[in-house]
Amino acid sequence: MGTRFVASFRGFAATNPLVVDGGLALVAAGVTLAFEVAVAHDPWLLGMTGPANGFRLPDRFSMVLTLVVNLPLALRRRAPFTVLLISCAAAIVYHALGYYYGMNTMPPLLALYTVAAQRPPRRAAAGAVAVLVMWSHAFLVGPADLLWAGVVQAGALIAVAWGFGNSARLLTERSHRLAELSERLRRDQEDRARRAVTEERVRIARELHDVVAHHMSVISVQAGLARYVFTSDPVTARGALATIAQTGSEVMGEMRRLLSVLRIEPEDDGEGVSYDPAPGLDRLGQLVERVRSAGVAVEVTVTGVERQLAPGVDLCAYRVVQEALTNVLKHAVPARAGVSLGYRPAELVIRVTDDGGGGGRSAASDGEKGHGLIGMRERVKLYRGTMAAGPRPLGGFEVVVTLPFSSSIGDEQPPMPAGGTSL
Repeated sequence: MGTRFVASFRGFAATNPLVVDGGLALVAAGVTLAFEVAVAHDPWLLGMTGPANGFRLPDRFSMVLTLVVNLPLALRRRAPFTVLLISCAAAIVYHALGYYYGMNTMPPLLALYTVAAQRPPRRAAAGAVAVLVMWSHAFLVGPADLLWAGVVQAGALIAVAWGFGNSARLLTERSHRLAELSERLRRDQEDRARRAVTEERVRIARELHDVVAHHMSVISVQAGLARYVFTSDPVTARGALATIAQTGSEVMGEMRRLLSVLRIEPEDDGEGVSYDPAPGLDRLGQLVERVRSAGVAVEVTVTGVERQLAPGVDLCAYRVVQEALTNVLKHAVPARAGVSLGYRPAELVIRVTDDGGGGGRSAASDGEKGHGLIGMRERVKLYRGTMAAGPRPLGGFEVVVTLPFSSSIGDEQPPMPAGGTSL
């Protein structure tokens, strides 16, 4: 309860500094005025018998000076050094006129703290000198036997006020620097994420153009020629169909080689590299066994009627599971993972979860900032799918991807039993 009240008060003070400082100034002035009124009616409160002992009893003019010393504190955050000078000057006048030397000495210390907290050290040092002059003058007009003790006390109090203020200034500057660094890091992360998305899109576009566009253009032209001369020139038509078959074979080989190169790690490059067809869910068992051998227990469940997927969708589904399990190996070992494939009438739902046994993953490591998930999301978007990734309520991490069986009209295929073949 007390902590909540303090936090609420700090928030109110941060948003309404003038109200808080005004209340503080009124309280300080009110307490001092009440004490002066009490002393005026009963001088024995200070051991005074009247003007004979060297001090003037409080009167209306002393109360005016008290207001001048205390009330400027309401503006201490807006003009701290000016408030300090006004408070010190009024206090010096107060003591020079013979009023009690112990009155109106504390408000300048608060003003000094504010100067040290908000202004450079040189300005704070000048303020400390002004407060020391005020306190020294107060003790000069006080009892002679208290002069040096009073000066030492004044020096200690001034050092404490300046030290606390300077610490507050350093803490504020450090907080501002940290806030600036955090904002800069956030912008850098956003820039890296945007670059990763752009690079992924450019890479996919370049692959499609370099590997597919030329061959498909040849196939389109030859198909049009074959249809045009199919009855009038069978020889030319057969030649065109032969060109289509040859070009189709070439483009499939190029695509297989491209996809296999893309999945080769840099350290695996060299002799003995196999250019097998790109993987699909038919190779999910091999992927799961590799992950299990690395120390992660993986359970695979399949619901619904399995069907053959279009090659691109099949590859995308495999890559989603591969990337998600790779993230488990990187960030959650030891852990248990689950892979669920749900075949619905028009879409495939892939869910990869882990229990975060190795401490889990933070949003910064595997959330929207992770480049692996960014690439995965771009691949899923290419096939008009959806993806959600984030921490699970009870711990661990979850990736859920939904892929339509047909990413375009041309990709539509009828359902086929599991284990069917595809080009």
